[in-house]
Amino acid sequence: MTQGGIPVFNAPGANANAVKELVIAGMLLGARNIAQAWDFARNQEGSDAEINKAVEAGKKNFVGFELPGRTLGVIGLGAIGVQVANSSLALGMNVVGYDPDITVQRAWQMSSDVRKAASIDDLLSQSDFITFHVPLVEATRNMINAERIRIMKDRAVLLNFSRDGILDHEAVCAALDSGKLYAYICDFPSNRLKNHPRVVTLPHLGASTGEAEDNCAIMVAEQLRDYLENGNIHNSVNFPEVQMPRNQCYRLCVSNANVPNMLGRISTALADAGHNIIDMINKSRGELAYTLVDVESEIGEDCLRGIAAIEGVLNVRVLGKA
Repeated sequence: MTQGGIPVFNAPGANANAVKELVIAGMLLGARNIAQAWDFARNQEGSDAEINKAVEAGKKNFVGFELPGRTLGVIGLGAIGVQVANSSLALGMNVVGYDPDITVQRAWQMSSDVRKAASIDDLLSQSDFITFHVPLVEATRNMINAERIRIMKDRAVLLNFSRDGILDHEAVCAALDSGKLYAYICDFPSNRLKNHPRVVTLPHLGASTGEAEDNCAIMVAEQLRDYLENGNIHNSVNFPEVQMPRNQCYRLCVSNANVPNMLGRISTALADAGHNIIDMINKSRGELAYTLVDVESEIGEDCLRGIAAIEGVLNVRVLGKA
């Protein structure tokens, strides 16, 4: 798509609230042993009086702990991680975060009470709960392994509603068996995990709400409409972020290689065809660039073909007056 000058969009943040709520629920599941206690209660048999006696005797096996005053470590401070951090502060928790690539937009959204960790290991060493909100790439695959588990506080709770593969499940299960870790709550069942007594596995419910699906659909439709009608690009995975207000002009949209003098050659082609430039913006992302140019008069086919023929131009289209 990039080589053809075609932007690819996604919908970041559209499901952030849904995942955030599940992370909060996951902390409560882990801290209060809710899944294990529910399983114990629903498997009781006998009369109501006998069941009542059994649960009163057995509830001591499910004593948990409360969230206020505990420290949550958030690895990955994108749309979801920031919401998790802010909501956990509201629950009375201490929050420490780590993300070397946090954007300015997310930093503005995050509470100033979230402490910055110097490294992943620094975060692990001080957190009672650790939640992950990062993509699965080579740098994050098995980022939590036996070595890093040794750094963690005793009886820490791990939460993974991000991607399968970020945690080494063999190492996690061994730590649960030894008592080093208290619980593991995740969205990725497997034969190794689903029957472990200290693991709660959910069927990938992170974004499974009607609201999240609606948010994604609306965001995608709005992004595509703005691109098709105005040439603007929001939330592209391969193009730079580009927005320019519409004038009562004709708009030229050019996808091109990020090479010297490209703007000069496009401007010269427009000037040679007698077009007066009213506004222009050019942004780059790696080896790719994207240019919007507003001109007063309609761009003819000859001019358009001339711009398309410029070496390095990948895609050209013209939009009518707004």
